[in-house]
Amino acid sequence: SGFATPLISTPEAMTELETIIDAHFAASIEQKQRARETMGGPLARASARLFQCLVGGHKVMSCGNGGSAADAQHFSSEMINRFERDRPGLPAIALTTDSSTLTSIANDFEYARVFARQIEALGQPGDVLLAISTSGRSANVAAAVVAAHARQIDVIALTGGDGGSIATLLRDQDIELRVPGDRTARIQEVHLLAIHCLCDLVDRQLLGV
Repeated sequence: SGFATPLISTPEAMTELETIIDAHFAASIEQKQRARETMGGPLARASARLFQCLVGGHKVMSCGNGGSAADAQHFSSEMINRFERDRPGLPAIALTTDSSTLTSIANDFEYARVFARQIEALGQPGDVLLAISTSGRSANVAAAVVAAHARQIDVIALTGGDGGSIATLLRDQDIELRVPGDRTARIQEVHLLAIHCLCDLVDRQLLGV
């Protein structure tokens, strides 16, 4: 089959698996602690920017690829529905969900345009783009940042590593939430925590602490 021989569920094998699990938990905790040292201030500013956008009658668009696409949809669902407390729905759009739109843009133009084209059609000045890329090098997310700027839309970028090309595109009024690490799984775990922080902080600004 091409696969390694399965581990037999002996006590020794189970102990080895638990050791690997412990290492994952420890690495995730260590990465989150490191991220807290650099991301607290930017997260607070990003939540204030989102709050200003939403109370001003604007919307938040989000995009990313793979796991980051799931994060974009996760954020959008918690804005439209709820995070932990009941409140009116908040306008948010994940640009990753419409398969007909995504495939038609990729087919007629190129995949790098799948988010930018939607921003050009749907974005309005005063909106915010939540751009998610663990490496900061996703071409279609970078193109979305450029399209957002052209529409007078501020950007909140969730990145990792050195921020990649996306970091170089950001303007002074944009906010980068960069995870100080280079392992994709760990960056994604911090991105999800950052999204939950943003949802909670927006709710607290809307509803009171």
